[in-house]
Amino acid sequence: MKILLFGASGMAGGAVLEACLKTPLVAELRVIVRRPLSRTESKLREFVHTDYLDYTAVTEAFRAVDACLFCLGTSVTQVSKEEYVKISHDYPVAAAKMLKNESSGAAFHYISGAGTNAQSRTFWSKVKGQTENELMELVEANCWRPAFIDAKPSASFPKAFALLAPALRLMKPFRSLYVAGEDIGRAMLEATRENLRRRIIENADIRELAERFTG
Repeated sequence: MKILLFGASGMAGGAVLEACLKTPLVAELRVIVRRPLSRTESKLREFVHTDYLDYTAVTEAFRAVDACLFCLGTSVTQVSKEEYVKISHDYPVAAAKMLKNESSGAAFHYISGAGTNAQSRTFWSKVKGQTENELMELVEANCWRPAFIDAKPSASFPKAFALLAPALRLMKPFRSLYVAGEDIGRAMLEATRENLRRRIIENADIRELAERFTG
């Protein structure tokens, strides 16, 4: 597979990056990043780019890929509402449109989060729910709703959540509440292999797909 990844420097995206690099199923992993990752793996191709509303300069990254794993995101507590809409809605929609133009048969995977609901009165939930609906219409996207993600915190990850991580790991036996970060990557690859489209994938489903992965 040839895979395009967004959010490789973040917590979820970083774990997905590791999962993709570890499996021989992924022959080439392309990442669009604002700053170089300083990685040396031979199958990793970095495209340094700063305008996530216009991908014209990095069109090559979208060509002839099997899937786009959109793991870029932020907490609603860290940015303004306007910036949150831009990151959570505008960026993935722009990426999906470019993917449709350059790799029309490719799968698009969008991480939203547990509790996402387009009808919600909660701002972040409604924004991500509306984005899910738009992406499913646009590119038959699969929309991923992980709960607690057990992965290495990124530099921008809220410190309070990082401090809570050891306690939250106690939820591991509960399939609807906990998922290992790399299992999200394995599950996305398995969903691509199984040609799943236009699905809402809850936390327990992520764990099931990861268990089916044999790459």
